Amino acid sequence: MAGSSQLDVLKTLGDNTRYAIYLELARAPRPLITAEIADSLSLHANTVRPHLERMRDVGLVDVEVGGRGDVGRPQHRYSLAADAPALGLEPPTISALARMVLSMAQRLDGSASDAEAVGHDEGARRAAMHVDSRSTLEALVSDLDRLGFDPVVTDDPRNDAVGDDVGAVISFGHCPFADLAREHPDLVCGLHKGMVAGFVDDLGDATIDEFCTLTNRTPCRVTVSSR
Repeated sequence: MAGSSQLDVLKTLGDNTRYAIYLELARAPRPLITAEIADSLSLHANTVRPHLERMRDVGLVDVEVGGRGDVGRPQHRYSLAADAPALGLEPPTISALARMVLSMAQRLDGSASDAEAVGHDEGARRAAMHVDSRSTLEALVSDLDRLGFDPVVTDDPRNDAVGDDVGAVISFGHCPFADLAREHPDLVCGLHKGMVAGFVDDLGDATIDEFCTLTNRTPCRVTVSSR
């Protein structure tokens, strides 16, 4: 981004749509075409294109041209520029490392319970960063949001039955590990389940009633109740 000032970059990312596009590209394990970005954000491709061009102009994204789309035009594949600001997001090499570690764990006959144990330790470590939060639910939602799961909180259906707020359901609007989870569902979902459990256990004022992953027939979510 040598030709762009820091102010240009900040102004570009100050737009909500462009920031959302930036996050999609940062989370993606490969370059994305315009249609994929548009679908992820529930936008029309014609809305996304000018934002991508603006981001390209200031050096935030790189574009590869190759292949043909549905209408015969060359496809443009977008990815974050090598010198784009990190904004706390992991570099692409982390995805490669994660893939290799998961393959190694599978070769060594690692189980879902092994993954949960590892995730539990990580969750407890992350909980230590939220000791000042007002509640475990608030802290967990904040941490899941920081990790890129786009959590959505709704009331537990049991609340109406007992006439009290006994719990909440946290649905995961986005899975930053989706590609890896499809390849290694037991290990990756086990890691996530263990991490949430370790987080909740460490803070101590809530319990997990249910954790649904992509191996379940229900959407990925966790149900948390206050103690």
